[in-house]
Amino acid sequence: MTAASPKNRSELADLLAFYASAGVDEALEDAPVNRFAEATPRPAERAPAPAAPPRENKAPDQAEASTGLDASRVPDAPARSVPATATVPDEAQAALARQMAAGASTLDALRQHMASFDGCNLKFTAKNLVFADGNPQASVMLVGEAPGRDEDIEGLPFVGRSGRLLDRMLAAIGLDRTCVYIANVIPWRPPGNRTPTPHETEICRPFIERQIELVNPKVLINLGGPSAKTLLNTSEGILRLRGNWRVHTTASGVAIPAMPTLHPAYLLRTPAHKKLAWRDFLEVKAKLREVG
Repeated sequence: MTAASPKNRSELADLLAFYASAGVDEALEDAPVNRFAEATPRPAERAPAPAAPPRENKAPDQAEASTGLDASRVPDAPARSVPATATVPDEAQAALARQMAAGASTLDALRQHMASFDGCNLKFTAKNLVFADGNPQASVMLVGEAPGRDEDIEGLPFVGRSGRLLDRMLAAIGLDRTCVYIANVIPWRPPGNRTPTPHETEICRPFIERQIELVNPKVLINLGGPSAKTLLNTSEGILRLRGNWRVHTTASGVAIPAMPTLHPAYLLRTPAHKKLAWRDFLEVKAKLREVG
């Protein structure tokens, strides 16, 4: 399909915007170019091109089938293999994270270990380590998934719109940030606020588990499905999990009552479900009275 030639700058801008929204992000030439071939000689040095041999039918996974490249001129490459996926964590880095987390005897030491840990790629695109906020002696600990833009800038969890809603939710049951402790499963912001991969989550898991163990809260609140699934070892969705008490067991064997609930960011998008989160927070309030 050939686009009509733009008549002015405005039409050209509109055309480029259309291409960008359609995912066209690279200019291509009319004829295919073999990028694997050696540099093409200048016109004066170019030898006459030999006649092309008859085209053979090739299997779909051969280079020429999808790219137009002459497979005979592509440099030798290893046999095709299935690439590693994000669902398979880097065991060496995960093991290092477990070792560093276990070696932290205080929250300050844990923070220092996390700041020096280079095994998660998210660290290199984030502005700040978002470790925690609130009172480390608190009876209630809340754990979300990962920092957003505002959190990355300030280095604190839940400081944007969802954080302000969380503050109101806490105030509704008589709590504030001086009597709760807030953290995330992932301490670095994923680029563009994308969802962390299972790879990234598994590498960061030892740090948040050790953080919970060191705080030793009486009640844990999992904000959103990713936090609940990671820390409660379940595959159930948050709408099925929420409102039902679960247990998070630390490495030392301490069982902490955990309440999965809806993430404030989800509630901003789906305000009709705020009533569900309200019920969950009332359960937390009752549990705190029960455990003293």
